[in-house]
Amino acid sequence: MTDSFYYPSYLHRDLLIHVLDADASTCEALSVLFRLEGFQTAVSLDADSFLRAVQRRRPDAAIVNIRIGQEDGLAILRRIKTMRTGTPVFIIEDSPEVDTAVLAMKAGASDVFPKPIAAERLVRAVREALQQDIQLGTVAEGGRRHVEVRGFEQLTPREREVLQLITNGQSNKEAGRELGISPRTIEVHRARVMEKLGARNTADLMRIVLTS
Repeated sequence: MTDSFYYPSYLHRDLLIHVLDADASTCEALSVLFRLEGFQTAVSLDADSFLRAVQRRRPDAAIVNIRIGQEDGLAILRRIKTMRTGTPVFIIEDSPEVDTAVLAMKAGASDVFPKPIAAERLVRAVREALQQDIQLGTVAEGGRRHVEVRGFEQLTPREREVLQLITNGQSNKEAGRELGISPRTIEVHRARVMEKLGARNTADLMRIVLTS
C-alpha cells in the first residue's frame, strides 16, 4: 500500500529532528528511528542543553517530553513558539494525561504521544508536519476559543457545547458542573464528538480544532 505522506529519505538529509527527554534510552531510540528515515538528529537530556543547541541550530522539528526533570516541557514548547520559527513541536508523555495533552495542544504542540510511543504514527506525523508546514494557532475572544470545525454541523447542540468546553481546557467534572450534567455524561458526549469529527483521542481532537 502506498503511503500518501511518504517521500524519498534523501529529501530528509538536511532536516534536523531534535529530541529532548531526560531518559537517555528514549533519546537514543528516537534518534535511531529518525536516522533510519534519513533525518539528521540531535538529542538533549536537559532543558538548558536543548535551548543552547537550538540557539546554535534551529531544528526542523522538535520532540519534547512534557516533564524534563524539574523543568516543564510546556515552558519549553512556549519558548520555541515565541521564537516564531514555525518549528513543529511534538510532545511526549511518560503516561497519558488528558488535561496535559489539552494544554499542550492549546500552547501550539503539533501532537501528543504517550509512552510507549507509536513509532510509525510519530514518524508519519513529523513527515506530514514538515511537508505541509503546519502552523497552529488559536483565535480567542474574551479568553475563550470559538470553535469552527469541518463536520461541526453533524454535532447536536449539546455535543457542540461539550466540544466548546473541551476546547477551552475544562475537565469532564468542570464541564459537567457548568452544563448541569454528570461527568460520565460528558464523557459519552465527548466520545460521540470524537467519532463524528474523526478524532482518535483528545490530542487528535485538539489538533483538528486548532488546524481547522
